[in-house]
Amino acid sequence: MSLFRVSIFEFRISDSIPLMKRPERYARIQRALLAWFAGNARDLPWRRTRDPYAIWISETMLQQTRVPTTIPYYERFLERFPTVRHLARARLDTVLKLWEGLGYYSRARNLHRAAREIVSRFDGRMPRMADDLLSLPGIGRYTAGAIGSIAFKQRVALVDGNVERVLCRLFRIRENPRDAATRKKVWSLTEELLPAEQVGHFNQALMELGSEICTPRAPRCPDCPLRRLCEAKRHSEQDQLPARAAKKALPSHVVVVAVIYRNGRILIDKRKPKGLLGGLWEFPGGKVRPGETLDAALQREVHEELDIEIEVGREITVMDHAYTHFRVRIHAFECTLTAGEPRPIACAALKWVRPADLDRYAFPAANKRIIEAFRLHRMEQLRG
Repeated sequence: MSLFRVSIFEFRISDSIPLMKRPERYARIQRALLAWFAGNARDLPWRRTRDPYAIWISETMLQQTRVPTTIPYYERFLERFPTVRHLARARLDTVLKLWEGLGYYSRARNLHRAAREIVSRFDGRMPRMADDLLSLPGIGRYTAGAIGSIAFKQRVALVDGNVERVLCRLFRIRENPRDAATRKKVWSLTEELLPAEQVGHFNQALMELGSEICTPRAPRCPDCPLRRLCEAKRHSEQDQLPARAAKKALPSHVVVVAVIYRNGRILIDKRKPKGLLGGLWEFPGGKVRPGETLDAALQREVHEELDIEIEVGREITVMDHAYTHFRVRIHAFECTLTAGEPRPIACAALKWVRPADLDRYAFPAANKRIIEAFRLHRMEQLRG
């Protein structure tokens, strides 16, 4: 019996399964997919272990991140924090620095919080039960399913973007899977498809198929082990499924940033723990309001953030940067402190740091580019 309670499979797929009973079809899918996975699974570091902690780390990192990018981060992370207790004892700044460049930093903050809860509530052992896993920060139904099926061999399903795409094509699900009702149906179907044994391998095979064969664009149908069972292929609709709502244009903002340099040190501040990029260090600044000049916006933002006055100097760099839900154009200026002593008014902490020591702190990707531009700017100043 599944650890997750799901409703009875509601939507009709009988029209998409001609001349074949559903149990027979499911059995053929299971056999074909497991056989394919046995001969084609990539040799990935997290597939060499059944340690639930290591699987948890890998599945968290793989959310929103491609496998080649994830591998070196995963290996460095486990080398630094080989157990839940090592992670729980670490400072958040240390965790964020190790995560730097991987993006979606809430994942790192949740890993750290959850590790401390696992130590305090479960004596440092990854919980086996779904309800316990789901009670931890950052662990949702997908991650709980991955840990349960892969590490503990439990008959639980998981659905990520790859699985969703495979099932929508395989069963010709034409509704948008991002709609709540359709998502519920996809989960129910995944539950029905699970074999009695080798559930962890089956779940990984579904994800692997979506990642390597049943790709979002130009799926490799001739290489697919399920090609003879795929309803989208039978109707030549594999390029149209899954259905997607039209993308909305991303809003854009203009942002100004101050690199305040005094006595050989640069002023940086730390974002508050919650929210976008929480807990990371950055240069003070913020959004330009309508009708505001860049200089006036930067002076206002720095005053609101640190209670100081600045003189805005030469522009160091201009760059465009995209986040998940918006885009920004960032203008970074070299600035001089003219009045006041910095205080953390709208930030968690602040520091004066030597330029050579900036690499010790965890910065968002855009700020890393500002650091590079500042160093180049200073070198040009020294030459000239």
